[in-house]
Amino acid sequence: MIPWEQISSAEGVIFDCDGTLVDSMPIHYLAWNETMRSVGLVFEEDRFYALGGMPTDRIIAMLAQEQNKDVDPKETALRKEAAFFEKMHLLEPIEIIVDVARKLRGSKPIAVASGGFRSVVQQQLNHVGILDWFDVLVCAEDTKRHKPEPDVFLESAKRLGIRPEKCIVFEDADLGVEAAKRAGMACLDVRDYFVSKRIALPEE
Repeated sequence: MIPWEQISSAEGVIFDCDGTLVDSMPIHYLAWNETMRSVGLVFEEDRFYALGGMPTDRIIAMLAQEQNKDVDPKETALRKEAAFFEKMHLLEPIEIIVDVARKLRGSKPIAVASGGFRSVVQQQLNHVGILDWFDVLVCAEDTKRHKPEPDVFLESAKRLGIRPEKCIVFEDADLGVEAAKRAGMACLDVRDYFVSKRIALPEE
């Protein structure tokens, strides 16, 4: 059950995007699996979920180094995002969390703080019809450090004009929850209210 009393006591509310407002994580993994196989990298599904919130190019660079492969992280990240866009028709909102944003819209400052690239985040929010709901949108390009570092949440609070300790965060990933805590913000774990269904990978 959504803790409305706790939300009401906050001055600002910050939402992650992937896996929080939109049920995109299974679709992202389909795109990851397709793209990583094409460049000879292995990216297990459980590890993908564990790294939720880390920018795509950083993950690719890490995998390439670990697996001793010569892969261009920036170019491969673009290919992965293109593969995701091809599957955008599968994207659905996470209604229980979108409903929170719907009720807060216009009555309390709200932001989206994501480790994803701005173009991807904007297209997802636009796809489910909620892009214009938020006062602030902070993405991977806006900070030098990323989750589990607190920067994306601190920058969101700064742009909202609200002290970090007066904000509450909705998150779905361990790195994001840790980032919110490091920012000094209360955090509600979306996994307590919603379980995403993983999509079967295509057979080889």
